Amino acid sequence: MQLYILGIESSCDDTSAAVIADDVILSNITASQDIHALFGGVVPELASRAHQQNIIPVIHTALQKANISKNQLSAVAYTRGPGLLGSLLVGASFAKAFAMGLNIPLIEVNHLQAHILAHFIRGAEKSNSVPVFPFLCLTVSGGHTQIVVVKDYFDMQIIGQTIDDAAGETFDKAAKIMGLPYPGGPLVDKLAATGNPDRFSFSKPNVPALDFSFSGLKTSFLYFLRDRLKENEHFIDQNKADLCASIQKTILDILLSKLEKAAMETGIREIAIAGGVSANSGLRSRLEALRHDKGWNVFIPPLAYTTDNAAMIAVTGYFKYLNKDFANQSDAPYARSRF
Repeated sequence: MQLYILGIESSCDDTSAAVIADDVILSNITASQDIHALFGGVVPELASRAHQQNIIPVIHTALQKANISKNQLSAVAYTRGPGLLGSLLVGASFAKAFAMGLNIPLIEVNHLQAHILAHFIRGAEKSNSVPVFPFLCLTVSGGHTQIVVVKDYFDMQIIGQTIDDAAGETFDKAAKIMGLPYPGGPLVDKLAATGNPDRFSFSKPNVPALDFSFSGLKTSFLYFLRDRLKENEHFIDQNKADLCASIQKTILDILLSKLEKAAMETGIREIAIAGGVSANSGLRSRLEALRHDKGWNVFIPPLAYTTDNAAMIAVTGYFKYLNKDFANQSDAPYARSRF
């Protein structure tokens, strides 16, 4: 019997709903919240209110596009955490009520695990290749930076993570320092394409083992620009592309040097990336180069599955359904990772 899973994602500022038939995606609808650009970052209270406005029309559209009725659903999967509590509560509350009203199982999903399992979403043609266990996954986003050994769908071990700030947050903070609008990461990537990545150099942390640190890099970038602006108030405008290319190269050097070390230490050659920063063109290009240089089998997610989306929640829900791993109505959302 074919399983139809409704996935609901509301961990931050995107309200998303998706329907999956087993592991084949039927719909993936997302409503973004542009209002946060006015404040240079996500405002939690505004995010939760926008989720309340968006969640019903988004779910209705997802079911409509999938061409199924709510009564055909086998289960409802939702993001339990980590994320903004107010945002998570909207998605969790709707999922619980919807599942109870339909008398179908409720499935809670860890947002970070879902980013990794997005690699197992299949299109209608079912032709895309998927990683073979065990594989390494570099998970990079605005809130998290991790290297994970993925032994099975739900047997994952973090072997390296940031000890302070995340890579995605570093992209956004560098953009903000340069006066670029929020979200700044994609703009840094775009401008970097026309810049010289070797024009400027910034400090790289000396962190043991496979962990990361980005707070020192942010400080180094801030002080560098402060000193240059004292000499030339137009320095940023005159060198913006080179600055973007140089800071992006530094961030990617930090990420990929640790990933190479992890691959060498574990002997794993199946390599994947996930999370919002996996949409970065520089990261994707350099991974493709490492595919050839290192002989890695590399998996790069489609752009639609890099940022927060419900398709990854739905496919994770599908694998949990197969294990009969269902949630309780009493399960509360959590802000910090329980990965």
